[in-house]
Amino acid sequence: MKTDHSVTVAADVAPQSWTGRDDGPGADNLRWHHVVGIDAHHAEPSDVAFVGFRSDEGVRRNKGRQGARNGPRALRDALASMALATPVRILDVGDIDVGDGDLESGHQRLGAVITRLIDRGHPVVVLGGGHEVAYGSYLGLAHSRALCEGSRLGVLNLDAHFDLRDDAQPSSGTPFLQMSQYEKRCKRQLNYWVLGVSQPSNTQRLFHTADTLGVRYLQDIECHPRELPRIDGFIGGFIDSCDIVHLSIDLDVLPAAVAPGVSAPAAYGVQMDIIEHVCAKVAASGKLAVCDIAELNPDLDIDNRTARTGARLIHRILTSRSAPTRRG
Repeated sequence: MKTDHSVTVAADVAPQSWTGRDDGPGADNLRWHHVVGIDAHHAEPSDVAFVGFRSDEGVRRNKGRQGARNGPRALRDALASMALATPVRILDVGDIDVGDGDLESGHQRLGAVITRLIDRGHPVVVLGGGHEVAYGSYLGLAHSRALCEGSRLGVLNLDAHFDLRDDAQPSSGTPFLQMSQYEKRCKRQLNYWVLGVSQPSNTQRLFHTADTLGVRYLQDIECHPRELPRIDGFIGGFIDSCDIVHLSIDLDVLPAAVAPGVSAPAAYGVQMDIIEHVCAKVAASGKLAVCDIAELNPDLDIDNRTARTGARLIHRILTSRSAPTRRG
């Protein structure tokens, strides 16, 4: 069912002004907090819109370490003072709050905000939150005008985990199986690719589920810099397979030394230069509609390493981004 956009769809928590280091006026002193506008009604033009997803509920249900609901604020704080070489127009529309434990309603509310933003021409960056955020992001795309008119969706997950658990309740471990089930109800097959899967972190049942669903993936041990041509071929194949991209980044894809502030730090992980390279290629394709950043837990972070890493990836994505391609 398509969302009704005749009324304003607002986030639960109104956006707050960004602050950060200020070295003086002029374009050569530009930082992120200078270019972020506040617009709870999504009416102003922008290059990208931010929406936060304050949720620990999926992590709690998945028996993980809680604290990711504070991730959106930490990502904003880490991004605010980063320097910009060229101006961009950014809107912050506020946060969806799942403080009541009703994850299912939170998914619907996030999806409604994202659909409205996309249909108004705003690509979206979602600041999580546990990785349950990915299903809410997907719902926003599933109800968008572009998908309803036949555009092909591709979902790329940078993650140590498939997150294809078949559990009774949705959680941070189930979002991509939920997507697959929703696509099946729409008589489509989910076009799902994963880079960075860790074999010790996924049971053989999960690998079997992935194979049954036709998931394309590279394991973390296949993502070494010496394998860059193979990685580029994988990402190129993904980009060619779709018209619209949903990029989902679980920060636990990175080594624990780079991203300690996550529920499940990686013993091996994919190096930051590879993850940043992949993000830049996807952004430059002109097909990126939604990107979500998940699993930042500030309570577990060390010297804000994980927050700064997530912010750096957002920075790279948005400064590498090409204008969206249009079908027809």
